[in-house]
Amino acid sequence: MTEVNKPPRPGGWTRFVTARPRLSLLVALVITALAVLAGSGVADRLGSGGWEDPDAQSTYATKALEREFPDSQPNLLLLVDAGRSSVDDPAVAAQARRLTERLAAEKGVIGVGSYWQSKSPALRAKDGHEALIAAHITGDEKAMGDTLDRIAPHYRGTHGPVQVKVGGQVAVRHEMQTIIKEDLTRAEMIALPVTLVLLVMVFGSAIAALLPLGIGIVAILGTNAVLRGLTEFTDVSVFAMNLTTALGLGLAIDYALFIVRRFREELSTGADPLTAVGTTLRTAGRTVLFSSLTVAVSLAAMLLFPQYFLRSFAYAGIAVVLLAAAAALILLPAALVLLGHRVNSLDLRRLFRRGRAPKASGEEGTAWARMATLVMRRAPLFAVATTAVLIVLGLPFLGVKFGTADDRQLPSTAESHVVQQHIRDGFPGSPGGGLEVLAEGSSTPAQYTAYKDRIADLPGVLRVDGPLVKGQSAYFTVLPKGEAVDDAAQRLVGELRATHAPFATKVTGTAAVLVDSKHAIAERLPWAAAFIAIVTLLLVFLLTGSVLIPIQAVVLNALSLTAMFGAVVWVFQDGHLSGLLGFTSPGSIETTLPVLMFCVAFGLSMDYGVFLLSRIKEEYDRTGDHNEAVRHGLQRTGGLITAAAVILAVVMVAIGTSRVTNTKMLGLGIALAVLMDAMIVRSLLVPAVMRLTGRATWWAPGPLRRFHERFGLSEGEDERPHGDAASGASSHDVPADTNGEGSPHAGSGSREVREPARRK
Repeated sequence: MTEVNKPPRPGGWTRFVTARPRLSLLVALVITALAVLAGSGVADRLGSGGWEDPDAQSTYATKALEREFPDSQPNLLLLVDAGRSSVDDPAVAAQARRLTERLAAEKGVIGVGSYWQSKSPALRAKDGHEALIAAHITGDEKAMGDTLDRIAPHYRGTHGPVQVKVGGQVAVRHEMQTIIKEDLTRAEMIALPVTLVLLVMVFGSAIAALLPLGIGIVAILGTNAVLRGLTEFTDVSVFAMNLTTALGLGLAIDYALFIVRRFREELSTGADPLTAVGTTLRTAGRTVLFSSLTVAVSLAAMLLFPQYFLRSFAYAGIAVVLLAAAAALILLPAALVLLGHRVNSLDLRRLFRRGRAPKASGEEGTAWARMATLVMRRAPLFAVATTAVLIVLGLPFLGVKFGTADDRQLPSTAESHVVQQHIRDGFPGSPGGGLEVLAEGSSTPAQYTAYKDRIADLPGVLRVDGPLVKGQSAYFTVLPKGEAVDDAAQRLVGELRATHAPFATKVTGTAAVLVDSKHAIAERLPWAAAFIAIVTLLLVFLLTGSVLIPIQAVVLNALSLTAMFGAVVWVFQDGHLSGLLGFTSPGSIETTLPVLMFCVAFGLSMDYGVFLLSRIKEEYDRTGDHNEAVRHGLQRTGGLITAAAVILAVVMVAIGTSRVTNTKMLGLGIALAVLMDAMIVRSLLVPAVMRLTGRATWWAPGPLRRFHERFGLSEGEDERPHGDAASGASSHDVPADTNGEGSPHAGSGSREVREPARRK
C-alpha cells in the first residue's frame, strides 16, 4: 500500500543557505566585487617557467653560474643579419660592435659578448651572413620582462647595413606570456556566448541557463584573487590561468546543471520551492560535494611534484573546484528559493517547437533507457569492443618522447621563434643551448687541462671551451654535436656527470634540466598515482558502500584517458594535423604535460562517474534491483552528463585555440578525454561492466558494510534497499524488450511518491 509522506522540514544545511536568500546573494555580490579588485593584475605577476626541479643538480649549478659567472648564462640573443654581405665585412663589423657596446651600457644587462669580440665559430652562421650578440638580463621574471620591453624596440629592426631580431630565453618567455594573456581573453569571448547558447538548449529557460554561467564567473573571479594572493608567497605559472577559466566555467556549469535540473524535477512533482531545494541538496547536493572532492584530490596530486609549473595547476585547480562547489551549494540554492517556479521562465525553445507539445517528464530519457537495456543485453560484446577501441587509440603513446618547452611552443611567425629557428638551422653546434660544467674546489691549471681533455674525448662532444676561473670556482662550456635536447645530448649529460674530476662538478644546461626534470617526475609519479587511487577508492566507497564499484571507477576512468594520450603523441609529437591546427611540432612532448593532463582529465572523468553512480545507487537503494538501477541511472543522467561534457569540451576547445602549443595541447586533449568519457565510457562501458558484475557489484564484507552505514553518504533520502543492498541479494534479469517492460519500475521517469524501501 502506498504511503504518502509529508515533505520533510528543511534540514540544517538547507535552513542555513535559504534562511536569508537575499542577504546571501548580496554578500556574495560584495565578495565577488572584492575578488575582482584583489585579482586585478594577477596575470602580470605570473611566471612563464617552472619546468625545472628546484632541488636538482642542474638548478644548483645554474644559480651558482648566474652568481659567479653571469656571462655564462646568456638569456638574450640579438641575431644580426648582414643580408648578402659577410658578417666580417668592415661596415657590418663596425655596426655590430656599436650595437654590442650600446647593449653593454644598458641598465640591467650584463655579460655582453658577440662574435665580433670573441670570433667564436659557435656565434657565426655557417653561411657567414648571420652572427650573434649574447647578453644576460638580470632580475626575476617580471624585472627581466620590464627590461626587455624597455630595450628591445631600440635594437629590433634596421641598423645601417644590418637587420636585427631579438631572441633568447627571456624573449621566448616574455612573448609566450604576452600571447597567453591575449589568447585567454579571446578564449573567454568565444566560450561564454557559445556556452550560454548550449545552456539555453539544455534547459530551454533563459533564466535557468544564466544560473550556471553566473556560478562559473564567480568561481573564476574568486580563483584569480586566490592566485594573486599566492604570488606573494610562491611562484605561480601563467599557464594556470587557462585552467582557471576552463575548470571555473566547466565544473561550475556541471554542478549547477545537476542542481538546477534536480530542482526543476522536484518542482514538477508539485513540491514547493523550499522543499524542492531541500530534496535537491540532499540528493544532487551531496553528489556535487563528493564530485568536487574527487576532482580536488586528482589535482592535489600535482603538489607532490617539485616543479612550480605543476604545483601552480594544483593551486588554481583546487581553488576553482572548491569555489565552484561552494557557489553551487550556497549561492545557487538561495537563488532557486527566490526564483521558485520562475526558474522555468523565458522558455526560448518554444520558438522552435512550432506548436509541438513538450515531452513529458517520463519520456525525457527514454532513448537513454533503451540504450542501457541494449548495452546490458549485449554486455560482453560492448565491454570487449569499447575496451579494444580505447586501447588501440592509446597505442601511439607507447612511442612518446619527452622534451622541454622551447621557442617552438610559439607561432612560427613569433620573432623569438624565428631567431631560435635560424640558430638551429644555420649555426654550428647549439649556441645558447650548450652544457655548462661547474667546477668547485681548489685546483691547478694542469688539473683543469686534464679534465678538459677527458671531456673533449667523449663521443658526443663537438667542442669544449674554458675553463673560466674565478677564485675556487670555474666553468667549462660543452657544445654537443646534435641539438640541445636530443637523446645524444641527454646521454652526454650522464657521461659528463660520470667523468672523473679532482674537484666537485655539476652539470647544467637545457639537456641537463630535462634529464633532472624527467628523473624528478619518474621518482614521484608512483606516489602521486597511489595518492589519487587510494583517496578516490575511499571516496567512491563512502558514496556507494561497494568494494567493486570504486575499483571499477578507477580502472575505467584511467582507460577513458587512453584516447587523449594517443592523440597527443600522434598529433603534437608526430606533427599530424600541425598545418590544420597551426603549430610547429618539436618532435617531443614537454615532460610535465602528461602528468598535468592525467590529473585534470582523471578528475573530470570521476566528476561524471560520481554523477552517474550516485543516481544508480539512489535507485538501487529504492528498489534493490541492480539492472533496473543501472538503466534508471543512465536514463536520468545520460543526457545531462553528455550535455555537461559538450559544454566543458567547448570551453576546452576555446582554450585550445591558443597559439601556444602546450596550451593548445592541454585544451584539445582534455576536450577529447571528456567527450570520450561521457559518450563511450559512461554510456557504453560502465553499464556493460556493471551488468557483467551483477549482484557482486554491491558486495562489501561485514566490517566495511558497517563502516559505510556509519560514515557513508549517498544521493537519496537515506533509504535502504529491499533485501541486503550491500550484499547484492536482490538482482533481476534485464527485461526482455528494449522498453524495459516486465520490470517492476520500467520506464519510470516521474517522481511519484512511492513506498519507502525497507531493510529486511
